[in-house]
Amino acid sequence: MSKTKIGAQAFLYPMPMAVIGAHVKEKPNYLAAAWLTRVNFNPPMIGVALGKVHFTNRGIREHLEFSVNIPDLDGMAAADYVGLVSGMKTDKSWLYKAFYGELTHAPMIENCPLTMECRVTQIVDLPSNEFVIGEIVNAYCDESCLTDGIPDITKIRPFALTMPDNRYWEIGEMAGKAWSVGRKIQKG
Repeated sequence: MSKTKIGAQAFLYPMPMAVIGAHVKEKPNYLAAAWLTRVNFNPPMIGVALGKVHFTNRGIREHLEFSVNIPDLDGMAAADYVGLVSGMKTDKSWLYKAFYGELTHAPMIENCPLTMECRVTQIVDLPSNEFVIGEIVNAYCDESCLTDGIPDITKIRPFALTMPDNRYWEIGEMAGKAWSVGRKIQKG
């Protein structure tokens, strides 16, 4: 198979869209983010790369708490909006109804089907971003999005981002069962 060199600005496919929440100046503030991943199993930890210029980062650094909110397809426009406008110039707290779990500075979004409240364990300083690592204190899922007590991706209806084309995508059909489909490969 022939390969074409495309340069160093390659991205992973797909990137899950999330809305990051934090208190800044006594109010909830939100930021769209797609550069996030689980980084540890036990304790459960998640990491998110945020550009250093973002207003939300101030609240994360001040309170060492943040939320990760997974919007559904119906929440795509609102998630895009919080990525278009800066909290330095625009109050975004009106856009979502916040709720709180154990952490008082990690505003979670009521109409996002899956949310997580996180306590910062480390912030890694990178040239243009900060990689924020947080321990997941608790996760909350709409009951209607659970199957046998487990979040169900088909009910949550999350969406993903691709770059550099800057497009959102629906999640498709299940393609296989993890830690299972590889069992049929036999050394030849």
